[in-house]
Amino acid sequence: MKNVPELFSSMVFNDTVMREKLPKDVYNSLHKTIADGSELEIAIANVVANAMKDWAIEKGATHYTHWFQPMTGITAEKHDSFISPVGDCSIIMDFSGKQLIRGEPDASSFPSGGLRATFEARGYTAWDPTSYAFIKDDSLCIPTAFCSYSGEVLDKKTPLLRSIKVISEQAVRILKLFGHTDVENVIPTVGAEQEYFLIDKELFGKRKDLKLTGRTLFGAKPPKGQELDDHYFGVIKPRVIEFMKDLNEELWKLGIYAKTQHNETAPAQHELAPIFTKVNVATDHNQLIMEMMKRVADRHGLACLLHEKPFAYVNGSGKHNNWSLVTNTGINLFDPGKIPPQENKLFLLFLCAVVKAVDEYQDLLRLSVATAGNDHRLGKHEAPPAILSIYLGDEIKSIFDSIRKATSYDPKIAGQMDSGVNVLPSFQKDTTDRNRTSPFAFTGNKFEFRMVGSSLSISEPNIVLNTIVAESLCQFADILENAIDFDNAVTALMKETITKHKRIIFNGNNYAKEWVIEAENRGLLNLKTAVDALVYYKSEKNINLFLKHKILNLAEINARFDIMLENYHKMVNIEALTMIEMVNRDIIPAVYNYLNDLSESVTKMKSIGVDNHAGIAIINKISDTVDILYEKTKQLEVSHEIMQEVRCLADELETIVGNDYWPFPTYADLLFSV
Repeated sequence: MKNVPELFSSMVFNDTVMREKLPKDVYNSLHKTIADGSELEIAIANVVANAMKDWAIEKGATHYTHWFQPMTGITAEKHDSFISPVGDCSIIMDFSGKQLIRGEPDASSFPSGGLRATFEARGYTAWDPTSYAFIKDDSLCIPTAFCSYSGEVLDKKTPLLRSIKVISEQAVRILKLFGHTDVENVIPTVGAEQEYFLIDKELFGKRKDLKLTGRTLFGAKPPKGQELDDHYFGVIKPRVIEFMKDLNEELWKLGIYAKTQHNETAPAQHELAPIFTKVNVATDHNQLIMEMMKRVADRHGLACLLHEKPFAYVNGSGKHNNWSLVTNTGINLFDPGKIPPQENKLFLLFLCAVVKAVDEYQDLLRLSVATAGNDHRLGKHEAPPAILSIYLGDEIKSIFDSIRKATSYDPKIAGQMDSGVNVLPSFQKDTTDRNRTSPFAFTGNKFEFRMVGSSLSISEPNIVLNTIVAESLCQFADILENAIDFDNAVTALMKETITKHKRIIFNGNNYAKEWVIEAENRGLLNLKTAVDALVYYKSEKNINLFLKHKILNLAEINARFDIMLENYHKMVNIEALTMIEMVNRDIIPAVYNYLNDLSESVTKMKSIGVDNHAGIAIINKISDTVDILYEKTKQLEVSHEIMQEVRCLADELETIVGNDYWPFPTYADLLFSV
């Protein structure tokens, strides 16, 4: 491995490179554009483009591409070379400011929710200078937004950028009331922990369901799963550690702060966690992390699975979205700092804004993570339920209770951690525990949104988070800006907010059946499926929110609803068709081959006077089960609701049919072969 500081960001046109490559006045102009969103003049863009091109060519690049994030959930890119003809038989390497700031991909072939007809092909990509350009596959990749010819948003980046602007504006209003007049903007920051599975590439190639849907549609429960709790944080296997080493190098080259790596709970499951960064950059980075995981795995003879539930009977994969707000002066608004939390009204008011936002917009947060894949994971005693609640910890909850009841708060002292072993260090304990069952947990200086699925872009949940908290802050600022007695007004506002929204605060076990009943009694939503959640996209309350803050217009809201619902139905249909094909073309023929050989063995034994009662019983059991499987599979062509019934029948056959006959690698093969 190269020297890591030298390797890090070596393929990124970052601030350090810009300082070196750009004239000072051009750098200052570009920096102003990045800092405050001012327009970049074409003359400046030409200089930046030429410097980018020269730098990229030095790094071996031959092409450039506008790298964008359409509503497919993955990234898109169209590559053009730098070559430009000069005369009849020579070229120069050229890249203009116009080519940098604007591209023109086909807008009709991406999901548009009806915003674009097939014959209306023109679309535009526009350079996002707040996210650095980088080199991948010998191409200069320029992060861009994507919109249609008529101006409607067709991507996941543009609404995210809008939401960043909105929450910054509203947070600054509050900060100025508290005397922080030096704060110019507030940036949401995110650290997105990425869970994933690694399996053998050769075995992956033998599973049609994994190749087409990302998850196993069939698979009997293996003799061993995760019940021994021996994989979590266990010793990383040599083949996996080599993959992780290679992955880290690729990510570090791209300026991605890959920090933590470890085994997760399920066998063959792992996690990568990056250091926090600005949410727009974190979103771009997470897309690259997922891409590089698959690419590097392939090099190592592995397949990386990012589906939320690739295997039944063991934990699925999430993507914990750790979200916070930081001022341009370096203040984390969810960190009380040196001031005791019960005395830090600014800190407490921002917490109140989040509590209010999550309670009032439970539906939006739930639908921001609504996919067919995530439905298999949420509420399965391995991930948060589909019910939104907030964990604040005992300390903050006690402070909130004292504000609500207008009583004094008695600070709790956690004390020292004493192991009873002299040689081990004693240290100060945290004032509160952690809750890994909560869907939305305060963890000391950030909120961890644990409902996000492992394959999802983090743009949607962060668009929603930024917007709903901005709305709370907007309402708070409207009240406080007109307050006669500011200090008393803040206290009264916090008391009112906590009293009205205390139902969303829950510090207990979110996995418990009792919580489902209690949540219903509290009036909290339990949107168990993506379809249940998605209908709320078009509720009047949510439409008004997006329109008020200019995150999406009405046509864009309707389009996003249509795209998400269509994706859900398409995914379920693909799974059903895959099941039908696997049953008819693989499972049933394999079962009959086994039945034929077993019947011949029973007949031979009978011919020598041995009555094989066990063989006959197995033959009858298999025959009855395969007949039912065949009939159920025919019904599956009409109704997708019986997919689980079909699976159960096939999985039962897997436990009876001889291992050499079964057409697919088993769970034991897949989960324990690396």
